[in-house]
Formats: sequence, structure tokens, C-alpha cells
Amino acid sequence: MEAAARDAQSGLEWRVTVPEGASVTVEHEAGPAGRAWAWLVACVLMLGATVSGFAKKVWKIGADDPRRVVHGLKVGVALTLVSVFYYTRPLYDGVGGASMWAIMTVVVIFEYTVGGSVYKGFNRAVATASAGVLALGVNWVASKSGDKLEPVITTGSLFLLAAAATFSRFIPTVKARFDYGVTIFILTYSLVAVSGYRVDELVELAQQRLVTIAIGIFICLAVCVLIWPVWAGQELHQLTVRNMEKLAAAVEGCVEEYFGEEEGAQAKSEGYKCVLNSKASEDSQANLARWEPAHGKFGFRHPYAQYTKLGAAMRHCAYCVETLKSCVGAELQAPESVKRLLADVCTRLGAQCGRVLREASSSVATMTTSPALDFAVADMNTAVHELQGDMRELPFTLAGEPGEASLIDAMPLFTVASLLTEISTRIESVVDAVDTMASLASFKQADDDDDKKGDAELKTKVHPLNETDSDEPPEENKTTKPSEQV
Repeated sequence: MEAAARDAQSGLEWRVTVPEGASVTVEHEAGPAGRAWAWLVACVLMLGATVSGFAKKVWKIGADDPRRVVHGLKVGVALTLVSVFYYTRPLYDGVGGASMWAIMTVVVIFEYTVGGSVYKGFNRAVATASAGVLALGVNWVASKSGDKLEPVITTGSLFLLAAAATFSRFIPTVKARFDYGVTIFILTYSLVAVSGYRVDELVELAQQRLVTIAIGIFICLAVCVLIWPVWAGQELHQLTVRNMEKLAAAVEGCVEEYFGEEEGAQAKSEGYKCVLNSKASEDSQANLARWEPAHGKFGFRHPYAQYTKLGAAMRHCAYCVETLKSCVGAELQAPESVKRLLADVCTRLGAQCGRVLREASSSVATMTTSPALDFAVADMNTAVHELQGDMRELPFTLAGEPGEASLIDAMPLFTVASLLTEISTRIESVVDAVDTMASLASFKQADDDDDKKGDAELKTKVHPLNETDSDEPPEENKTTKPSEQV
């Protein structure tokens, strides 16, 4: 009772009794000021972590491709140059208050690639000039028609031209090449036509705007081309080469992963996804590359459209590789004893498919033609014939070994082998697209010494998979396609 009285006098609300010799830690609840301070410190730490993470991402983006940083600097240089016309009094008096149009032109047409800037600059120049001339003509006709008909003619022409121009954007050719120009045409015509009804010096206004827009386009293209240019044609070319390399690695990786031949094959087998997801980028870059002037190995009328066809052939093959990848991770698998019966020939065919794709990639990358590609296709066809022969003998092999797996158990293996055969057929379509590109782009003949060296290196990589095969395929198999075999 005395202890309870002392506790009540000291203001304690509760008491904890622990066994003798035990220890206990009592944490006192912080007051409002302490909680506020802890919350403030937590917010500062969270903000610092967020800023640090964002800074790391920005640094990684710039480090991965320094051209992005250069692009930002180029835009700054172009705007600085064009702003001279606004801040310098003699130049400002020469172009009038329309100098702001030059700055707007640089902002809207400066793109990452030269093709993108040329595309927007050409569309803006042509659309501005044509819309301005047409608006001046309509305004002159309207001004000669009297005060009552003038607003009717101006408004009617605006309605008809805006409706027709907007509808033209649904035409595929116009949409692909002149969509931006149509938008600028509608904007320019509307501004000039509407302002012409109230502004007396319409011709002078249109002239000032055309001059300042031309100045902006010239400065933009000069900076874009002369300072570390990024060509859409080269970007498309490199994208195509990388996709072929990734597709080759994906075919080999899927086969190796299925038969467990190599560690890390799963990472290689994912490359087909990049091929499937590159259609939009290929179409966009091919469209922009048409606007670029001749540069490097890319001359006038370079067959950029063929890159899209080659990309379509690679995607057609990648879809089959995707199906093969799904078989690798399927729940229903053939027994390991059955897999070993076709492991060697399937691995050899996967390696030969990868070799063909790499030879095609090398041909596109160097813009040369080489007999090594034809030899690689012939070796791939030989491997296909061997696989088809082993597939026909497999039922008899299983039937002649009592106690082994049945033919039903081997069906997943037949599926994989059939997919490999189909992949080889689709790879030949990729090779045909490469041959067409070589003919249209006038690829040069590679040096014989380089061909022999490269062919020897490739054979060194491929032939250890089948040491019993001869270096030359049989004559009857050199020109026969897998699709001709049953």
C-alpha cells in the first residue's frame, strides 16, 4: 500500500514487475516536437535518396550515349545563334518583330537526327510558303469582291482548305511523309487569312515571317549537320545489324538451353524480343533516312525501304524462335535419354543457323558480298538434312530398345526439331532479303583474303560440334532447301 501511495504521489500511471536478475529496456514515447523533428529528418533523407537516384539515372543515360548530351548542347547553340536577330538592334530592325518566328522554328524542327530535322524543315518551308501565297491570293480576291462578300470568301476558303487538308492526313503516303507539313499549312493559312482581314500591310507581314522562318531553318540545319551529326540512315543500318546478331544468339541460346549444353544460354535466348519490338523504330528511321543527303557509304537513293523488308523477314523468323523458346520452358518435356538421341544434330543445326545470321550481319555491316554466306547456307542445309534423317530413324531406334521411352514421350523433341527446321527455312528468307539489299545498294565484293580468314574462323567455331563431318557438304545438298525434303 505504501508503494502504491508513493507511485500515485510521483505521478506513475503503471508499473512493471520483472523477475530478479532480469533486465528490461523502457523506451519513452517522444513528444510532439520529437516526432516532428524525426518526420523532417526522414523527409530530408527520402528527398536526398530520390535526387541521388534521379541523378544516377540521368548520368547513366548520358554515359550510355554521349550524343544525347551533344544534342542538348546543339539545340542551345542553335537558339543562341538565332536569338542574335532578336537582341541585336540592326538585325531586329531588318526583320521587324517577326524575329520571334525564327526562334519558334528552331524549337519545333530541331530533331535528334539529321533526317528528322530535314524532314520538318522541308515541310515547314514548303507549307509556310504555299499557305502564305494561297492566303494572299484569296485575300486579294476577297478584297476585290466588296465589303459584304469579303468575309464570306475568307471564311469559306478557310473552311474548305482546312477540311481538305485535315482529311488528307488520313492518306497513308501523306501521313508518312507530309503530316507535319499539312499541320503547318493549316496553321499558316489560318493565321494569314484571318489576320489579312484586319491588317493592311499583309504582304510585308508575310514576307517578314517567311524570311525569319527561312533563317531559323538554315541555322537549325547548319548546326544539326556540321556539329556531330546523327544520321537516321546509319542508326537504321546499325539497328538492323544488331538485330541479326541478337537473333543468331537467340537461336543458339534456345537450343543450348533446351539440351543443357552451355551455362548462361538463357540470357542469350532472350535476344529475339528486341527483334520483335523494333518494327516501329525501323519504320520511323527508314522514313526519316529518305530525307537525308548522301553521307559516307549511304549515297542518294539508298534502298532504305529494303531495311524494313529485311526487318520483316527477321521478325518472321523471330516468331518461330519465340515458339521454340516456349518449348524450352514447357512442363511437358522429353526424357533426357531421348533428348540425347538428337542433341548433337540439333546443336549443330542451331550453330549453323547462328553462323548464317552472323555472316549476313557481317555482310550488311561492311556493305560487302562474300561467298562465305553461301557456304554457310549450304552447311546449314546439310545439317537440316541430317536432322530430318535422324528424325525418320528415331521411331525405329526407340522401338528397338525395350524399356526405353515410347514414341509418345518423344513428341516434344519432335516439336523442337521441326521448329529448328522451320527456323532454318525462314533464315533463308532473311538471306534472300540481304541479297536483294546487296544488289540494290551495290555492295562491293569482299577481299578474298578476308573471306578465307573469316571462313576459317567460323569453321573453327562450328565444326567441333561434329568432328566426323567433312569440310565440304555433299554436292546434292548444296543447293537443296529444307522445304524440299519431306
